[in-house]
Amino acid sequence: MTTTLRPHDLLWLGARDALEGVTEPWVDEVWHAGLPVVVRRDVVQDGRIPVGVRGLRRDQRAAGWVRPERITRIVSPEQLVAPLELLRSPFISQPPVQLAAQLAQQNWPWIWGVTGSTGYALATGIPVIHATSDLDLLIRAPQPLSPVEFSRWQQQLSGGLCRADTQLETPNGGFALAEWLRDGRAMLKTNHGPRLVSDPWYREA
Repeated sequence: MTTTLRPHDLLWLGARDALEGVTEPWVDEVWHAGLPVVVRRDVVQDGRIPVGVRGLRRDQRAAGWVRPERITRIVSPEQLVAPLELLRSPFISQPPVQLAAQLAQQNWPWIWGVTGSTGYALATGIPVIHATSDLDLLIRAPQPLSPVEFSRWQQQLSGGLCRADTQLETPNGGFALAEWLRDGRAMLKTNHGPRLVSDPWYREA
């Protein structure tokens, strides 16, 4: 497999035994190979990809590992925001999907996508969202961006349909847009743990 996997990508596996290192008993009860796992942040071990497993409840989260050759399908957050697909979604009556559909009708100077429970629902058709669910968004930011560039984006999110949180993904890690706009610095999530930074794009030696 030559595709570069990134945090928040959803992966489908060929079989249960493709999921390694998971010991939580609920996983064998609710998870099967028809459900995706999500790429999480961690240091790759022996070529294995760090992934997380989602259960039926919010407290059911487990960390594990997957060998790349066992992956049968990949869906990235940006693949879930095609305008027509959002409008045809069985969840279009839910506020998070409505807001995502509104964003998808506009042109933005960056690549963006949907993560979290809304992304999981859109990718699987499983109703894990409801009227009070949040919308978790991701913006690909390989190059530095200015806070002023996000005024229209933030205005769109403040329309009241639902709570929405945006994470920017840089080559160094991901950080919360709202925190950066408010404080001028952010907690950057990296494969080696979080660190507080004022410039999320600056790579330390």
